[in-house]
Amino acid sequence: MLLPGAPAALVLALVAGLGLALGSVKVRGVGLTTAGVLFVGLLLGHFGVAIEPEVLEFARDFGLILFVTSIGLQVGPGFVSSLRRSGMTLNLLATAVVLLGVGLAAAAHLLLGVELPAVVGILSGATTNTPSLAAAQQALKEVATDTTSLARGATIPPLGYAVAYPFGVAGIILAILVLKAAFRVSMPLEEKLLERSRRSEAPPLHRANLEVTNTNLDGLLLEKLPLVDRAGLVVSRVYHGGELLVPTHETRLAVGDVLLAVGPKKDLDDLRLLVGKESDLDLRSLPTPITSKRLIVTRKEVVGKTLGELSFAARFGVRITRVSRSELEMAAYPGFELRTGDAILAVGGPEEIRKVAAELGDSPRDLNYPHLVPVFLTIALGVAVGLFPIHLQGMPAPVKLGLAGGPLLVAILLSRLGRVGPLVFWLPISANFMLREIGIALFLAAVGLRSGAGFVDTLVKGPGLTWMAIGAMITIVPMLVVGAIGRLVFRVNFLTLTGVMAGSMTDPPALAFANGLAGSDAPTLGYVAVYPLTMILRIVSAEVLVLLLAR
Repeated sequence: MLLPGAPAALVLALVAGLGLALGSVKVRGVGLTTAGVLFVGLLLGHFGVAIEPEVLEFARDFGLILFVTSIGLQVGPGFVSSLRRSGMTLNLLATAVVLLGVGLAAAAHLLLGVELPAVVGILSGATTNTPSLAAAQQALKEVATDTTSLARGATIPPLGYAVAYPFGVAGIILAILVLKAAFRVSMPLEEKLLERSRRSEAPPLHRANLEVTNTNLDGLLLEKLPLVDRAGLVVSRVYHGGELLVPTHETRLAVGDVLLAVGPKKDLDDLRLLVGKESDLDLRSLPTPITSKRLIVTRKEVVGKTLGELSFAARFGVRITRVSRSELEMAAYPGFELRTGDAILAVGGPEEIRKVAAELGDSPRDLNYPHLVPVFLTIALGVAVGLFPIHLQGMPAPVKLGLAGGPLLVAILLSRLGRVGPLVFWLPISANFMLREIGIALFLAAVGLRSGAGFVDTLVKGPGLTWMAIGAMITIVPMLVVGAIGRLVFRVNFLTLTGVMAGSMTDPPALAFANGLAGSDAPTLGYVAVYPLTMILRIVSAEVLVLLLAR
């Protein structure tokens, strides 16, 4: 019996709710997470629960659009900076895992004769990446030449995904344990080495009170002082002529002045050698109307502007010394570009700081209110881009980014821009997660219900065991090969490497296991560094694999 309208909504809600509840059950820290929705959908579909195809297709496509749009809005702002911050090594290792998996999937189709819809489903399940399943199904729909291939493109990939998924989760954990044993890794030692590396790459900020004794600096504009233009160094206060001041563009140095500088210890030591010596006078202890306050960027008009463009020191006599973003504290410098949600530390008079606060917005309540107009515009533009045909020589059909690639690409680009006119392309993290979870739950519920009728037969009577073996190879071989290369050739810290391995599969349960194995959240460093690029590669590679093998 096909269920239309309201009954269909009831079934979708029940499948999503029961599936998420199932996914929240963990055994030794490992659970199905959102994939539980797929298995509940397969179960109900097996027992004959069905929804009208048009309703099911809409739920699937709309869920996919919501999911990839939320991912794009999240990873877009930090995509380029993640490549810069971690260098190319970690992302190259993650890319190698992706490409090796795709290569093994292609070999299964070309050498073993496994049909293409099954191959892309196995690949997605073996790598525990649901968006790639969605992208592959969309690509199969685009290249389908008859109703039979269209139907198999809709039903077979989820079966391959479901068969390969369990070992996809377990295989990542197994690969981490095998590498740990093979290289005789000491987790406490790796923790110490990683902490030492962090201190050298991103040193903590310190303060120093420095007295000007270098006569060559007498009368020099502070902003012309060598070293002050370093990105990690800020002079927040100056004691001049018995008066404590917030420095401006017109502040000139004099012998006997005391500077309160903030920055990495090495930069402070270099500045001390230049200006004179350490002072016994602590400028923070002096009675003064100067105060400091942390302000939140919430006003859309300042998003995308640099601190130099806003020129708070020249206009208000307020110095910005630090900026916190995503729990990372950075020194402020003129070229620093502000984003929604940035927390800045302002130093100056109370009235002047209030003026700066008014200009920045400083309304934490606004961070809880999602800007929905930009979200819907992103979705509309993303769908339009995804449906636009791109004609490439040698391809059997025009290439389309589809409902997975189009919204993802547009969301990344727009969130990277941050603001276009009055529109701010940003979502509070809670709203982003809500949108993402609703989207993937709708998609998996629809996919499971659509494919459930043939799941048991495929597993018991069909090629299910063969698919499972192929999925196991796709999971563990790239992990072991790239993990060994990362350890032997690139000397990557093992804690970071486990995070990279989990991130290359975009697999939160594997990250949770790695964090538990380390006894800390140190592997998260590697996971976060490679997640944006890996997620994009997983989605794009699934579509490209279909387009290449469908010839």
